[in-house]
Amino acid sequence: MLEEPNIDDVQEPITSASPEVRQIIERVWHLEKSRLDKKSNSHINDDILAIVKEEVR
Repeated sequence: MLEEPNIDDVQEPITSASPEVRQIIERVWHLEKSRLDKKSNSHINDDILAIVKEEVR
């Protein structure tokens, strides 16, 4: 029988990521949250790409 993953196991890739990657994750999370709040159905790929490009600069 497999053990159920706990929240620390699930969040480990985020907590161990570099500060730059965590910033991208946080910004995308906020974008997703705001879109869910507004029930927006528009494409998100361009917005995520813009976030990544800004953070990479």
